[in-house]
Amino acid sequence: MSLIQHHINGQATGTAERTGNVYNPATGAVQHEVAFASVVEVEEAIAAAKAALPGWRATGLIKRADVFFRLRSLLLERQDELAAILTSEHGKVLSDAKGEISRGLENVEFAAGLVHLLKGERSEQVARGVDIHSTKQPVGVVGAITPFNFPVMVPLWMTASAIACGNTVVLKPSEKDPSASVFLAKLFEEAGLPAGVLNVVHGDKVAVDTIIDSPDVRAVSFVGSTPIARSIYQRSSEQGKRVQALGGAKNHMVVMPDADLDGAADAAVSAAYGSAGERCMAVSVLVAVGNDVADALVEKVASRMKSLTIGDGTDAASEMGPLITRAHRDKVESYVTGAAAEGATVVVDGTQQEFTGDGFFTGVSLIDNVKPGMKVYDDEIFGPVLSVVRVETYAEAVDLINANQFANGVAMFTRDGGTARQFEVDIEVGMVGINVPIPVPVGAYSFGGWKNSLFGDSHIYGPESIHFYTRSKAVTTRWPDHTPTKVNLGFPSNH
Repeated sequence: MSLIQHHINGQATGTAERTGNVYNPATGAVQHEVAFASVVEVEEAIAAAKAALPGWRATGLIKRADVFFRLRSLLLERQDELAAILTSEHGKVLSDAKGEISRGLENVEFAAGLVHLLKGERSEQVARGVDIHSTKQPVGVVGAITPFNFPVMVPLWMTASAIACGNTVVLKPSEKDPSASVFLAKLFEEAGLPAGVLNVVHGDKVAVDTIIDSPDVRAVSFVGSTPIARSIYQRSSEQGKRVQALGGAKNHMVVMPDADLDGAADAAVSAAYGSAGERCMAVSVLVAVGNDVADALVEKVASRMKSLTIGDGTDAASEMGPLITRAHRDKVESYVTGAAAEGATVVVDGTQQEFTGDGFFTGVSLIDNVKPGMKVYDDEIFGPVLSVVRVETYAEAVDLINANQFANGVAMFTRDGGTARQFEVDIEVGMVGINVPIPVPVGAYSFGGWKNSLFGDSHIYGPESIHFYTRSKAVTTRWPDHTPTKVNLGFPSNH
């Protein structure tokens, strides 16, 4: 059985004193072992990043940009190979894996514009003979801790922006599907990135804690569950590090009485069950405004669920693959089996669907008459479970969503422009879609939620990532001239 090693200073390394299993979720079989980094190995990666920092920071911006142009070409050339890695370790279908790569490429393309993105400002003659200019400088060594559900996209969201800004990176991907990050690191180096600028370490809490607590790591970017995001934010910020920690979600989709219900049903099924619901932007709550709307929507959604094909992600006929682990599959199913006891109505019970083999499959589920206070509503399930909440008015829908602890994404389906505009104003959520079920911004904007979906002030990728991965410096200059000077202990004046 092959061992997935760390990638430190351009070399594969790993003592494998501790290892974890990497499964093929479609078969349930162990296909690799992954080395779990010791404290010493993580410190080696941090040291390599620190040593590479001066040289990479001194690299000209045009030469940095060339790396990203070449990386883009390499990702396009080898996307089939990378998609196969994603499907084998995560389980998502190949078409979804290629879609993930495409969204990661957006940030590579954004980062390629670093010559423009890193421009400063200049003002002449702010006082007699005095000029001011500003610069953007890298923060230093960055720790990037990424989740299992997007093992290509999220690492590219973090590493591309950080490296473009002149930083070096220690990337700790999920130990559940670690191969993609090593593949990316090698592609970066094939594109011309010097060894040590991007290092990959695998493991568990030992690796994460070492990254967070290292005095040489100046910034930490994290995507994962809310409890861990909160903990990482608190620990990192207490040490004076810059930190962005993206947490969980409970994304609602509001359907107004005037909406195209067939279009809304198509969107709900796509957004709830794509990638087996293992998306932080998946729609998990359908908010139907009016019982007539709810009855029709439940019927339309349920009818569409019957035709979904669930199977091995390598099968072109499959529309949805398995969940990432057996334990996660069982946890997701517990919400469905416990919903009736909480007073909800299980319309479609995906736990009853049978599959051959030992893969981590479950069927798609639809649960009606869900209310706040039920576990199926309150918790982030992260699986193919769609809840329906019935409300009578627009105001009730807004109040319901604004009362939720999560505020990552939200969608509204309506034909009324006035209602849609008011929804944009009223709703307290970081990303909003109008007749768009999964409102992930394109690469020229930034991704991130509010409340317990984000800890820190900066969203991920796009313009806010440039701010996060750089420190601004203002330089005031005055050159000697023939004007007489004298000592003045007063507060500096611009006059």
